[in-house]
This record gives sequence, C-alpha cells and structure tokens, in this order.
Amino acid sequence: MPIETTETVAAAHAELDTLDPLAMARCFIAAQQGAVAAALAAGDRIGAAAAAAVPRLRRGGRLLYFGAGTSGRLALLDAVELVPTFSWPAQRAIATLAGGPGAVHQAVEGAEDDAAQAEHDLMALSPTADDVVIGVAASGRTPYAMAVLRAARPLGALTIAIVNNPGAPMLALAEHGIVLDTGAEVIAGSTRLKAGTAQKIALNTLSSCIMVQLEKVYGNLMVDLKATNAKLVARATDLVVRLTGSDTPTAERTLQACALEVKTAVVALRCGLDPVDARARLSGRGGSLRRALRDPL
Repeated sequence: MPIETTETVAAAHAELDTLDPLAMARCFIAAQQGAVAAALAAGDRIGAAAAAAVPRLRRGGRLLYFGAGTSGRLALLDAVELVPTFSWPAQRAIATLAGGPGAVHQAVEGAEDDAAQAEHDLMALSPTADDVVIGVAASGRTPYAMAVLRAARPLGALTIAIVNNPGAPMLALAEHGIVLDTGAEVIAGSTRLKAGTAQKIALNTLSSCIMVQLEKVYGNLMVDLKATNAKLVARATDLVVRLTGSDTPTAERTLQACALEVKTAVVALRCGLDPVDARARLSGRGGSLRRALRDPL
C-alpha cells in the first residue's frame, strides 16, 4: 500500500508549539508554497481534464462535485462561485457533501465512510454521459468519494479525481487523475492546510479553464458575470465602456436594456443592433463575444 504522505509527521516542525507567534505564522505561510508547487506539477493533468469536460458541457452536461469534510466544502465553494462569476446555471454546478447540507457547518461523523449513501447521492442526480463527476479527497481513499467515482464511470460520465497522495486508489477509478503531492503538513495530518490550498488552486484552475473555453471570458475580462449587486453592476458598466468606447451613461442605458448582460450590450453597441438581435447574434455564435464581433453581419 502506498505511503500516505499527507499523514506523515514532518520532523522539521517537531518543535512547532515552542515557536513564538511571529515565527509560527511564518512557518505556516512558508509551507503553503508547497501547495503552489504541487498544483504547478499537476498543471498538464488539470488542463487535460478541462479539455475533456468542455464537449460534454457544451452538450448540456453538468459539473457534479463530491467530497467529504474540507475537500467537500472546497468543492462546494467552487461550484457556488461559478454562478456570479460566469452566469453558469446553478443547476449545472452541483456539489454534494458526505453527510448532506449540514456538513457544510458541522462535521458529520462517519459520513465519509458511507459508500452506500454516496452511490444514493449520485443516483439522486440522475447522472448522464454528458455530466462531469469530480471526486475530491486529500487521502485519495475516502470511501464516499471512491463510491461516487466507481458508480459514475459505468454510466458514461466523465470522471475526475483530485487527491493529495500519489498512488491513491481513487486514481484508478477516474479517467482523469490529478495528484497534488503536497506531502507532510506542518500540523501532521491536518489537510485543511497546504493540501486544502492545493485543492482550491486545482479546482479554481479546472473550472476557470472550462469556463474560458465555453466563451465565458473575452480576453481576460469577465464578460459573462451576473450583475446581482451595485458593485457588479458598476463592474459590468465599466466593461461595456472598455469594450465599446462609449460614455458611461450610454453604457448604463444599454446595459439596462440588455438585462445587465455585458456581452449583449457590447454587441448591441459595437454592431448597431437592438438587444433582441444582439442576443440572437451571440446565440448563433455559441455565446462567443469574439466571434460575434468578428464575423460579418
């Protein structure tokens, strides 16, 4: 059985509790550099998983995240943030935690060991071959996450495993295995530290790569944001001004007429179209602002 590096006791930190608060803080922060290094080393695998996911999502598939404890909460955070950032439908980014919704705020003992419940939770979502199932577990052997991947693969869903231990059994259950080899933690076994940070980086990178490929970004601008508060409406207005060269009042009026859709407002102003025709032009080009502005009328 492979050594679980996330459970290894780091000799370098054996005197952790004797450090003064400043030295202790520096120790914890310095250790986080290992999370970045681990994510960089897994970059090609993350990119390959994103590339494999995009065709399924273009066909209407969903991102289905599963995990327990810290891993599950990080997966939930990634799913939730896709809605305001990219206007991704909430029903197409679903995170399920071992132990249910209550596990977000409080540990549910034994939930991560319940393989039968894991399969039940997956099947309750009626997964299809167009769905992307992402299992996240630092150890890479959490029964809940393993059961989800084991059940999802025969259904034809794309399966992705994100783990922190090389050789973890979850890797054999997924088409795309992503290893974030963060090694021993400053506090032995506390994977909410750099293992969790590496998972956050990997999840951010995976979903962001997917959304860029799905035409949710123009250049590096967040043109598909959901403007649900004053700050985001101001950001949306600034984007319209930047991309059209219009004055702020014109951008504000057009944005409001286009239901606060930045891409629609930009096409309307740049192509001289009303909101209905601008939206249709975008739709006919797969939601791509670049193609909507580039292709002949």
